Order: sequence, then C-alpha cells, then structure tokens
Amino acid sequence: MLGIGSTIGAGIYVMTGAAAADYAGPAILLSFLVAGLACIFTALSYGELASTMPVSGSAYTYAYTSMGEIAAWITGWLLLLEYGISCAGVASGFSGYATSLLGDFGVHLSPWWSTPFLQTLPGPHGSMDLVVGQGFNLVGASASLIVTVLLVIGVTESATVNSIIVVLKVSVLLVFVAVGIGAVHPQNWTPFIPPNEGAFRYGIPGIFRAASVIFFAYVGFEAVSTAAAEARNPKRDVPIGIIVSLLICTVVYLCVAAVLTGVVPFRSLGVADPLAVAVDAMHQHWLGLFVKIGAVTGLCSVMLVLQYGQTRIFYTMARDGLLPRMFCVLHPRFRTPWINTILLGFCVSAATALLPIDIISDLVSLGTTTAFGIVCFTVIWRRNADPGLRPPFPVPFGGIRIRGFWIGTTPALGIVFCVIMGVPLIADIISALLNHNPVPALLLGGYIVVGIACYAGYGYRHSRLAAETAASHALKDQPR
Repeated sequence: MLGIGSTIGAGIYVMTGAAAADYAGPAILLSFLVAGLACIFTALSYGELASTMPVSGSAYTYAYTSMGEIAAWITGWLLLLEYGISCAGVASGFSGYATSLLGDFGVHLSPWWSTPFLQTLPGPHGSMDLVVGQGFNLVGASASLIVTVLLVIGVTESATVNSIIVVLKVSVLLVFVAVGIGAVHPQNWTPFIPPNEGAFRYGIPGIFRAASVIFFAYVGFEAVSTAAAEARNPKRDVPIGIIVSLLICTVVYLCVAAVLTGVVPFRSLGVADPLAVAVDAMHQHWLGLFVKIGAVTGLCSVMLVLQYGQTRIFYTMARDGLLPRMFCVLHPRFRTPWINTILLGFCVSAATALLPIDIISDLVSLGTTTAFGIVCFTVIWRRNADPGLRPPFPVPFGGIRIRGFWIGTTPALGIVFCVIMGVPLIADIISALLNHNPVPALLLGGYIVVGIACYAGYGYRHSRLAAETAASHALKDQPR
C-alpha cells in the first residue's frame, strides 16, 4: 500500500497525456516499459541500502554515510527537484482537474486562473516554443499554499488514511479502464509509433523522450525503502514491497495509457487533465465526476506527501550544517520545521503560477534520474569501501571485478538506464537553446549555480564535518 500510494499520482493523472501528445503517441506504452526498467534496477539498489541503513533521509543519508559531505549535498540538492519542484507539477495537475470538476457544477473559471504565465507550444522542426500565457495558475498556486499551512500546523497521514486514498486512486483508474474499453476506437492506435517529425517528436526518439517525461510517474517507490526500519524482516519485506508495487503500478499505467490513447486522438491529450478529456469524450457524466473527484483527492495527498518529504530532507541537511539553522527550527507549538515549510511553499507556489508543466516535469525527471544514478553508484562504492559487507538484502545478479574493483550488475544497469532517461532531457534543453528558447537552459543552469553558491558560501564552512575538522585541528594545536 505504501509503495502504490506514493507512486500513483501526478505521473499517470497528468504527465501521460503530455508525453503521448508531444512525443510518443500510442507508443507511450513502450515508454512506460523503458521507464519501469530503469526504476526496477534503482529500486533494488535502494533495497540493499535500506536493508543496511534503515534510517531517515533516504538517498541523502545514504550518500552522506557512504561517500561524504559533497556527495550528500549534490544528492540533497537534486532531491529538491524530485520532491520540491515536483510539487509544482502536481499542483498544476490539481488545477486542471479541479477547474474541470468545478465546470461540471456550473462554476466556469477564466483561463487566467488556471493557466501558467509561461506556456509551451509545438514549434517548427519538432521543437517546443515558449510563449507568454494569458494569466497565472492561481488555482494550483493556492492549493500549494493551503498544503503549506497544513504542514506547518502538523498534518500527518496515518496508515489507515493512506490505505483509503490508495484504494480510491486505484479504483478510479480501474473503473476508467473498465468503462473506457467500450469507448476505444482502434484507429486511434494507428500508427502505433507515429513517424518522426524532427528532434524527439514521435518515432523511436520520441519513445525515449516520453520515457524521460513519465519517469516522473514512478517517483515514490523509495517510500518502501525508507520504511525498512519498520519492516519485520527487511531482507524479505523490502524487495517484495518494492518489486510488487512497481509491477502493479506498471500494469495499471499500461492499461490506463492504452485506454487513454484509444478513446481520443493522442494529439488532444496535451493538457493538465488528460483523463478528464477522455471521460468527457465517453459522455459518461457520472464517470467524469468519479474520476475528477478521485484525481483531486489523490493529487492533494501527493502534494502533501511530497512537500512533507522535502521539508524533512531540508531539516536533515540543516541539522548536518549544510543549510542555515533556520531550516531546522521547530515551531514552539506545532513542533514542525515551520520556516523551512513556509519558504518551500512559496517557492512551489511561484513555480506553479509561472512555469508550464512541461518544463517542471523535465526538471523533475532530470533531477530524479541523476539522484537515482547516485543511489546505484552508492551501492558499488559501499561494496568496494567495505569488501566484507554482507547486506541483509544484496542486489541480485552478482557482479564482476575489474582490477579488484567490484561492479554490480544491477546497480550498473540502473546507472545505464538513468543515463538513457537523462540524455533526451539534456538534448532537448540544448535544442531549445539553439532554437532561441533559453528558458529551460537558464533554469537548469541557474539551479546548478545556486546549488554551488549555497554550498560554497554556507555549507562548506558551517557543516558538521567542517566543525569536526576544526575541533580536531584545535586539539592538535594545543600545547602539550
């Protein structure tokens, strides 16, 4: 339940439509399989690390414990893309479904309230052009601020509430598939792989580009690895939880994507609420309400979990001295990291109001693939740093030794697939830059520069490691 609940969210409700419309067409099914393979190897690497280090902090803590402060900072900064910025993508999806749901009740909002300031449109030669929109996504921005208030007050999700939300989200998707099968038009699947129109727009390149977009849909299975401390038998429970939840999610994704692209032409799905578009085409009013209510509820839950996770990562980093102390200051009444939570909430709200979901998803996927690659490399690093290590759950398929250096098959494949996911994203950013659209490159470059500046200007001087080194030097300099 934990794995499925944290995985099924904005990826399937939101990004599937954009990935099919802009890159893969009906071949989005193949994209899900490629992204799923990347995740399974990374998930097994998470399983080994979680079985040996069942602690909080997930990838950040694994990197800090295994490879030191710099690797931990890089991982933590990347996790901001995976958790924090992805909240903006979820909020954009929430905005689309909430606006559509309000329309069913006769409340029709102006596009000014639900569209971001910047939008992407198909350009010549397969490129995506950035244009100024007609408003600010105030619905999504307001939703992220409401979640921020709840997190400051101290809202937690119990296992029972999580299970109820999981059942609701999965039920919505299963009912959508069951009803949608009867409304499928097989001609919408032809051609299954649309001919390439330049760059990553359709064809084989489009399948891999779409895979890098919907990689977003698999983020969340880490929740299983972070729960290793509560597992009765981590050696058995963690890999079962990871593999079974990934398999179930992949099957659900494939079924939903098949029906989605079969009910309406794939070029019509480039919106923030693709399932709502498909349901409207089925002319099933009751199903539309069911899907939209389920989507709104599920996306609220995902926003809460993602922002919660990012605030706790910031909290851990601040406790280690890599971020200012205010990030780990607890509210005197609510006992939550309130300053940290408010700052993150305003950043997420601003990103939701200004940026199109396409750019948000690319940044999130790029950060996630890099963080996952670091997790896979951490397994290789730990095994070579401690040759006698016997993890309760070792990654399967063994490995090889090259001049005494152990390279595990599973983590190595995870790294390879993460590279496959990342290359189309980088190529598209470079292509956009060459086609006079510098915004994605500026956002990525600015993010990297800010990360380096934060570490060089604060983290390096104030970290726990720096304090321990200074204390050690002071002790050595004392006269005997």
